[in-house]
Amino acid sequence: MTLIANTLVALLALLHVYILMLEMFLWDKPLGLRAFNQTPASAAQTKVLAANQGLYNGFLAAGLFWGLSLGQAGFSIKVFFSICVLVAGVYGAATASRKILFVQALPATLTLIFLLLS
Repeated sequence: MTLIANTLVALLALLHVYILMLEMFLWDKPLGLRAFNQTPASAAQTKVLAANQGLYNGFLAAGLFWGLSLGQAGFSIKVFFSICVLVAGVYGAATASRKILFVQALPATLTLIFLLLS
């Protein structure tokens, strides 16, 4: 069960590295425009805000990787950062796009379940 939990933590961290890349570096590029349903004009206006969001997603990924690097001693860190991802996902779904519930909050919930069962 621990192997599955740690695999899910790693996948959740990698998801947030991907989100970091989209928000910080690809926001106004074709992939970023499609991912966030943006026009080039709206992306240009919000590029700095998106980069800031990307940085926060990077911190979530870093925390999850940190927890993994500590082995069993990192259990609480993995749980904490998974909860942070869940809260961010629920807030994002409520305020920005319902899609975030499935892209961010659902994976965080599954990760938490497996962490707590391990």
